[in-house]
Amino acid sequence: MVNLNKGTEVSKVGMINLYDEVNLRRTRKLIMSQTISQIGVVAIGRNEGERLVRCLKSLIAQLPAGMPIVYVDSGSTDGSVEMAQSLGVHTIGLDMSVPFTMARGRNTGFRYLSEKFPTIEYVQFIDGDCELLPNWIDKALAAVQTDEQLAIVCGRRRERFPEASPYNRLAEMEWNTPVGEAKACGGDALMRVAAIREVNGYNERLIAGEEPEMCVRLRQRGWKIHRIEADMTLHDAAMLKFSQWWKRTVRGGWAMAAGAALHGSPPERYQVKETSSRWVWGLIVPIVAVGFAKLTAGLSLLLLLGYLVQLWKVYQYRRGQFHDAAADAWLYALFCVLGKFPEMIGQAQYWITRWRGRQATLIEYKMPESPQSSVLGN
Repeated sequence: MVNLNKGTEVSKVGMINLYDEVNLRRTRKLIMSQTISQIGVVAIGRNEGERLVRCLKSLIAQLPAGMPIVYVDSGSTDGSVEMAQSLGVHTIGLDMSVPFTMARGRNTGFRYLSEKFPTIEYVQFIDGDCELLPNWIDKALAAVQTDEQLAIVCGRRRERFPEASPYNRLAEMEWNTPVGEAKACGGDALMRVAAIREVNGYNERLIAGEEPEMCVRLRQRGWKIHRIEADMTLHDAAMLKFSQWWKRTVRGGWAMAAGAALHGSPPERYQVKETSSRWVWGLIVPIVAVGFAKLTAGLSLLLLLGYLVQLWKVYQYRRGQFHDAAADAWLYALFCVLGKFPEMIGQAQYWITRWRGRQATLIEYKMPESPQSSVLGN
């Protein structure tokens, strides 16, 4: 009798577990059916090749059937448009007579989704060199619905090959931003449609730094940006050469100058401190130190010791705030100090372009990567 009762209890438990599992599946199916009408995805790219293949396939594999995905191409010459179309993704090619910017691509995709799918409440933006990681949409949607003032929810972007080069490793460290309320986000994020409409989307004249610039305008209107503790996307920086890192850092300097020009006045003072620092350490200090060496019997060269002080401060910050390994902290510190020079050059390029009254063109650091036919067949 005892054994029979135990067996009966086990059977009941098994039935209960099965009942719970069926309920969970039904609940998730209901949530995902609601999600289809709530969320659309905008992917942008230019000559991403196999990286774009991975991006779109990650979206198709993880998102429920029926959730709209639109890919906006900025003049690729590697067959990206045809590849995206072959995967059944809504595809838009930007007008080549107008200068390309990532901001323009995102706005174009956003407008397309808004017009074709008017019930959408949220848009997941993703760069074409990234892959969407499992369960991100569920986590982001749960987070954004906790506060009606949340405009943007972002997570942890990770590098696909962080050990491939020191420059990829630097990018991996760069993506590790603090969790909680934030001032800005990157290119990958889940955004509330109403908030993006309120600020008229991205500034299409910016060739870089368009995400944090839009975040400034959102915060000024009372919206919030939040970074949650969740893996979001897998990024492929593909930076294997010093020249690539240099170009990318020049672009960062351009973004600093543009941001300060737009929002540098009080109370925001956006990027003012950063831009000043680059002019001081990237131009003024070396000119004064070397230029006055004869007049000061070499004493002016002592100013160069300031770079060692900067190096030590960044090292201590990374060790204390992010608990980096010593080697990683030194790597980050070294390139932060070295980066002041290309960032200063990027600022100079911004002001020269603006003085001439011209529209800036993209500063690209990646080489085109052609998609392989074997990948398309997988």
